[in-house]
Amino acid sequence: QAQLVESGGGLVQPGGSLRLSCAGSGLTLDRYHIGWFRQAPGKEREAVSCVSVDGTTYYADSVTGRFTVSRDNGKNTVFLQMNDLRPEDTAVYYCATARFAMIYDWSRHYEYDTWGQGTQVTVSS
Repeated sequence: QAQLVESGGGLVQPGGSLRLSCAGSGLTLDRYHIGWFRQAPGKEREAVSCVSVDGTTYYADSVTGRFTVSRDNGKNTVFLQMNDLRPEDTAVYYCATARFAMIYDWSRHYEYDTWGQGTQVTVSS
């Protein structure tokens, strides 16, 4: 069964860093555009970043300059390096595979069909 598994979340102080991992099982991730989304309590799911099949990267304005998305195809894993974390980054973070080879708007959740279970990131002193 194809699935994505996120890991690497946790509790970190403001200004700290975390690296999230998104591992594919039954999926070869280098064949897919991979998106990262997050959802805070009481808020809608919002787009964070995306890495396309050719390695092009996209970021939400709120994380540009602080977050970096990358692939390790040998490990069938996509990473989200998060630096200079802020309390407003607190959320459950999800990765997802794009539904089609052509993606029109990487920030729209309907572009993606397979989602991981999420990993909690809490930024607090």
